[in-house]
Amino acid sequence: MKYEAAPDVEQMAKRIAAVLGMNWLDFSRIHFLRTYGSKSRAIARVSGLPKVFQISMGIPAHYVVEVIAERFDRLSDAEKEKVIIHELLHIPKSMGGGYRHHDYVTRARVNALWREYKRRRSDG
Repeated sequence: MKYEAAPDVEQMAKRIAAVLGMNWLDFSRIHFLRTYGSKSRAIARVSGLPKVFQISMGIPAHYVVEVIAERFDRLSDAEKEKVIIHELLHIPKSMGGGYRHHDYVTRARVNALWREYKRRRSDG
């Protein structure tokens, strides 16, 4: 597998978070990668730094948003935005290393937020 920084995804995530008021997200502790050659069926995923590493290394929680290039890059801009909203919703307000599960991160919630994002972007 090959990994590379994904500054385009980071910029999209920052824009989405700003428009939607996701002000709990500390982007100095969220990193963005594009993966090539993954066998995963996922389009993207988020990983948190487990508490054991935070404590042993003396650092706060960090998150990695990983997009799978072969799936993510071929999506329309709208679908990419929805994927990023989905992944950002997994990061809890505490940013403590855990994540919110799919009982919270639902298709309905993502679609509602995406519609709100598009409305606010067109108003401004």
